[in-house]
Amino acid sequence: MHIHILGICGTLMGSIALLAKQAGHQVSGSDQNVYPPMSTQLEQSGIELDSPYSSDSIPPDVDLVIVGNAGLPRGNPAVEALLNQRLPYVSGAEWLGRHLLNDRWVIAVSGTHGKTTTTSMIAWIIDYAGLEPGYLIGGIPANLESSARIGSNPFFVIEADEYDTSYFDHQSKFLHYRPQTLVINNLEYDHADIFDDLSQIQEQFHLLIRKIPGNGQIIHPSDDPNVLQVLEKGCWSPQLTFGLSGAELTASDISPDGSEFDVRLGGSRVGHIKWAHSGIHNISNALAALAAARHAGVKLDTGCDALSDFTGVKRRMENIYQDDSLTIYDDFAHHPTAIKSTLEGLRVRIGSDTLLAIIDPASHTMRLGTHADVLGDAITAADQVFWHQAGDLKWDITEYLNDTNLDVLSDLDGLISHTRKYIDTHRPLHVVIMSNGGFGGFHQKLIEAL
Repeated sequence: MHIHILGICGTLMGSIALLAKQAGHQVSGSDQNVYPPMSTQLEQSGIELDSPYSSDSIPPDVDLVIVGNAGLPRGNPAVEALLNQRLPYVSGAEWLGRHLLNDRWVIAVSGTHGKTTTTSMIAWIIDYAGLEPGYLIGGIPANLESSARIGSNPFFVIEADEYDTSYFDHQSKFLHYRPQTLVINNLEYDHADIFDDLSQIQEQFHLLIRKIPGNGQIIHPSDDPNVLQVLEKGCWSPQLTFGLSGAELTASDISPDGSEFDVRLGGSRVGHIKWAHSGIHNISNALAALAAARHAGVKLDTGCDALSDFTGVKRRMENIYQDDSLTIYDDFAHHPTAIKSTLEGLRVRIGSDTLLAIIDPASHTMRLGTHADVLGDAITAADQVFWHQAGDLKWDITEYLNDTNLDVLSDLDGLISHTRKYIDTHRPLHVVIMSNGGFGGFHQKLIEAL
């Protein structure tokens, strides 16, 4: 079957393309913008890419079109061509649920923060244990060969988010996946472009919980009030809690930067992790991953050994440049809570070295300014912050964030020049580039300028 994917360079759709290719299908795809790391991964897999969208985007011999969500509303020339030609089409989440996941033990990772990292951890733990899981991850894990793999039965680990499925299917994507094991990492208000308030998101999670079988398991934090409110609506499956206090699975003897800690179940020490990561948020991700792998049959001490070898995910505090007095990281943080935890974790690790954050508010919620009032508190761990005021931003950064340690620039070339000058006078320096989009190739342009 020839499958053509619209929106193929998105994290979900790119991974679906890899899975379809591994299943033996001919795969091609179109997107408006093609950029690494997903475009590189697709090209290396022999998948033909077309850009930008046009009325000729879909090849004439296609059997099925999978339609992504980002940038694909009615009026898009490729969508209009699809409908005019009456071609068969499905959403990405529906294709996964119908054709790939229906006979698998699905381990789904949901929540506002940490989904990609936690999904990568679970897939790595189960793979480390020799069980060869399938997986679909919204990023490219360093320990595994790609962002997606069909793997061997029964386990399939999937990043499962609450964003809607497509222009023609407005239910949350994760409702198509029917997991046996469900991780809820945390829950905050996000996706302001499609949800009016937190309660609407909680309703989608409630619908997801209604689909978990009685012999499944729901793994969640012990102290997240928003998650607990969802569970109070009804829960028909066993639960396991994780967290730093009042939880069944917890961590103790944590080093100051979070790079080393013990793991305890019911108060008993069951393992130890020493790894190259920092921050309480990563410890929380690790506990959730250990619990999910345990439900799949992997012992906790084996999981701890696996995580001690876990090297991370591209664009999640990925070190992309380093010399003797400068380190540059690429990070996907796109919500105040994630920005805050990432910067605070790095601050503990680097001590008194200068920390510069460069933030591109690229997500729908960030562009709308939904969390503008709390962004000031999220960046306090940085010595200096450069904000990119993109043309499609619906709010004025300077109205909410007015500080002597903050600069706002709209021109990428100007931002690169400004960053170079700062780097030249503030070594030793750590630079964190935070964006969940392509950022106009800023990362590579900055490295080339250096």
